[in-house]
Amino acid sequence: MLITGPNTFQRQFITWYRLIKESLSGKEQVYTSGSIRRAVVLLAVPMMLEMSLESVFAVVDIYFVNELGPNAVSVVGLTEAVMALIYSVAVGLSAAATAVVSRRMGEQDAPGARSSAAHSLVLALVVSMALGFLGYLGSEWLLQMMGTEPQSIQEGLSYTRIMLGSCGVVVFIFLINGIFRGAGNATIAMHSLWLANGINIVLCPVLIKGLGPFPELGIAGAAWATVIGRGSGVLYQVYHLYFAKRAWFKQYPHSGNYAYQTFKSLLNIGTPATLQFLVQSASWIVLAALVAQHGSEASAGYQTAIRLFLFFLLPAWGISNAAATLVGQNLGARESQRAQDSVSVIVKYNTYFMAVVTLLFFVLAKPLLQAFIGIQHPTEMHYATQALYIICSGYVLYGLGMVYMQAFNGAGDTKTPTYISLFGFWLFQIPFAFVLSRVLKLGPLGVFIAIPVAEGIMAFLYWWYFKKGNWKLNKV
Repeated sequence: MLITGPNTFQRQFITWYRLIKESLSGKEQVYTSGSIRRAVVLLAVPMMLEMSLESVFAVVDIYFVNELGPNAVSVVGLTEAVMALIYSVAVGLSAAATAVVSRRMGEQDAPGARSSAAHSLVLALVVSMALGFLGYLGSEWLLQMMGTEPQSIQEGLSYTRIMLGSCGVVVFIFLINGIFRGAGNATIAMHSLWLANGINIVLCPVLIKGLGPFPELGIAGAAWATVIGRGSGVLYQVYHLYFAKRAWFKQYPHSGNYAYQTFKSLLNIGTPATLQFLVQSASWIVLAALVAQHGSEASAGYQTAIRLFLFFLLPAWGISNAAATLVGQNLGARESQRAQDSVSVIVKYNTYFMAVVTLLFFVLAKPLLQAFIGIQHPTEMHYATQALYIICSGYVLYGLGMVYMQAFNGAGDTKTPTYISLFGFWLFQIPFAFVLSRVLKLGPLGVFIAIPVAEGIMAFLYWWYFKKGNWKLNKV
């Protein structure tokens, strides 16, 4: 009997199995040589899984909050819009850490990478303390400024105060993950968010409903579940930075001295990156406020659609994050063409993923909303369905824009995406949404239409400036 070796399918399956297993091993890697596709998979798989559980939590959270009624959903959604400002600062600091750490790793300067990471942690501590203090004191004023109905404020103010007052856990979980990604270890970042969001998912119904020995906290329980979960994720990160057998700070000794020039370099990258995401987040607040003017059910429907929208967008963001690490490390190794080729591969993969998701939404929008969100009110369901159909029409364009934006950030050129964001969101999207919604009397529909149109314009601008290649010359 003739025994043949494994066929082509079996060989490919074994190859992919080993590659995915390696990507989840937690080994730190430098991606400046070898197969680009292999490098993309090693980075993108844990980053996608990391963001996937983040998106699962967003859906689980809104499911349980939906049971508390439209007022609670509206406050949670509007608070998340404000929290997006905190996320902007966190992502900005994280982008700076990733850019500098990855550049030093590409230059084979591991102690320099360690020093840059230590400086970024000091910045995060100062920033998170200031934001938490201001956020707690200004919670009620912020909800009022966004046009929240008095009854909604009364029911949900505790949620907003807890979330904004404890925003330091958000800053640190993003920043430290940025450090690990820059060092080429996306698995630690994945594990920290899995732990954080896994605890969130378990505690959310327990604290909202008061299951077992726990008191019924209502909407405040959702906030405490989030804070406890993310705090646990930060503790996990700190353990792997300082105390684990292969702790990152143990591997790369640092004198403990802090230099003004290093803080300046981080701020030069992090400030535009923060402004870049702040511009985006602030525009979402304005759009949320425009929709909220049409009542709690319109606001709740829109916020519910956004949560489901993010359920599939966040994994694509995980794929895009691979671009920052690959660009940073390869520019550090003076492999600018390899950096550009890496981005092209990631663009292709993200386009495939987003095209599949677009088709899924067009076919299954209503069943997905009903199954994942559990909407109880027909008016809310109407607005959620309408928003989801329109916003997801630009999914592929969102995917393209995210990859190019992260490529610029990984190169340390955070100014270019900031300028594009300022134009796309504030000079186009918000005025366009206002005209459609208020002047042409389209209401929330006008706001929904403005979103994919603006994202399409920005995707084109990202592509145009990336092709010009000036990002390759940026010094970090």
